Amino acid sequence: MAVEIERRFLVKNEAWRGLVTPKLLYQGYLSVEKERTMRVRIVGDEAWVTIKGYISDVSRHEFEYAIPVQDALTILEQMCPFKMKKHRYCIEHQGHVFEVDEYFGDNAPLVVAEIELATEDTAFARPEWLGEEITHDGRFTNAYLSQHPYTTW
Repeated sequence: MAVEIERRFLVKNEAWRGLVTPKLLYQGYLSVEKERTMRVRIVGDEAWVTIKGYISDVSRHEFEYAIPVQDALTILEQMCPFKMKKHRYCIEHQGHVFEVDEYFGDNAPLVVAEIELATEDTAFARPEWLGEEITHDGRFTNAYLSQHPYTTW
């Protein structure tokens, strides 16, 4: 069974900019319940459908499957009531990869960093641009942000 263990943080300054080139992510949600989410995502010429099931604020069951981009576009445009676009920067720091998401539209100027870990208590070095931890604040999940944009809080 696939389990994603992830911690999320606000980004507190611009020191991460310029470290890598971003990728544009376009994603939408078919289900946005805390207990289960179902997402479709397009990155470049690849697309996936992802199903996540709640275990804890840090851990989730995760199942991800590649699908044709045209199918993903149809699902996004015709079946997903909640959508978002963002840039993702994958930044290596002392043996771990941080995914920094810079949101567009009504979620701008929000910038969040995520790190996937082997266990919930895995130690990692914090880059100087990493701010307050928001892992336990459900408002910062993509599913929540797709329904309740950051600028409306």
